[in-house]
Amino acid sequence: MTVKLIERKQYLEKMIHVIGTPDIKVITGVRRSGKSKLLEAFMDYIQTAYQDCNITHINFNLPEYDHLLEYKALYDYVKSQYAKGKQNFVLIDEVQMCANFEKAINGLHASEKYDIYVTGSNAFLLSSDLATLFTGRTFEIKVFPFSFGEYLQYFGYRDKYMAMDRYLMEGGMAGSYLYQDQESRYDYIADVFDTLIVRDIRQKYKIRNMQLMDRLVDFLMDNISNLTSARSIKNAFTGVQEKVNHVTISAYMQYLCNAFAFYRVRRYDIRGKKYLSSNDKYYLSDHTFRFAKLGTRNMDYGRILENIVAIELLRRGYEVYVGVLYKKEIDFVAIKRSEKIYIQVSDNISDETTFAREVSPLLQIKDAYPKMVIARTRHDPYQYEGIQIVDFADWLIDYQK
Repeated sequence: MTVKLIERKQYLEKMIHVIGTPDIKVITGVRRSGKSKLLEAFMDYIQTAYQDCNITHINFNLPEYDHLLEYKALYDYVKSQYAKGKQNFVLIDEVQMCANFEKAINGLHASEKYDIYVTGSNAFLLSSDLATLFTGRTFEIKVFPFSFGEYLQYFGYRDKYMAMDRYLMEGGMAGSYLYQDQESRYDYIADVFDTLIVRDIRQKYKIRNMQLMDRLVDFLMDNISNLTSARSIKNAFTGVQEKVNHVTISAYMQYLCNAFAFYRVRRYDIRGKKYLSSNDKYYLSDHTFRFAKLGTRNMDYGRILENIVAIELLRRGYEVYVGVLYKKEIDFVAIKRSEKIYIQVSDNISDETTFAREVSPLLQIKDAYPKMVIARTRHDPYQYEGIQIVDFADWLIDYQK
């Protein structure tokens, strides 16, 4: 049984737009977010759109490619598949499984004969490492778990509010949708986190203190949307038998972000227009990792909604910051080139006190950039003193139109 395929248009279009450029195209994202399926969909596209093309597709998940798990063998094999007079595409899935893969990719790229696309396990193929791994220019396509729009497309739900309630609990890890009950789905999601994401990190960084890593994961999951620092976590862990170094904690936090398990969001001083170095927020690449690992007791919907908005903004290509203004906090400052949006996220603003608390920091911002409150209103958008009030499901779907 396989996951039903939907067209992930925004990613596919990014790949199509860079066909023929000299860049090495690198597809990144958390484990099981659909990178392999995207590569297959792209292959289908080029087979249809380019009649005179030659595709070399290698999927290192499959045993038939085990003989290419050494860089020279991979390099020689791709060269042997070259077809003169045709457009030659090279698509390699899980490229990190090949020892010294970068030598093969750099050699193929230097020949200027191939259009190269690779995916890989993220602890081994990091955004921060791309410039040093590959001598050619890289173009990164960042893939996320299913958005709410993709979730609607997958299940065909008509009632967006009912679907939103389900997405809150079921999330965007599409591999879990094959399981019939929620408990089995969470078992799958927890397994992805423990056996794939954490295993990758352990292998890449040769981590010895897995007990500390496990405690850190639980702490960050329990504190999504809270201001956090390595020092504050060290202080929270002081009851542990062994001494914990905040430098080690900081490194482990970075490893989790490198593997796209978490995304770090820094603070931005709106008045001073500068980034603040202390205390960041951490959000999960998919909010259901938290449910799968920690359970669904003590549900804090406000935090979960905030997590979903943070990831959706990243999915839409924004730089995302936590706003600080006169000691008040704005949930998100989203920036994309000359565009800037101030956003507050709330579960329920029907109570007057809650509504006033959410709009108050936005009203103090004096510039002309758009200001927005996203909440589960179940109403059409409306304005309040220049602030747009938008229903949560509507905001998430709007991007998909």
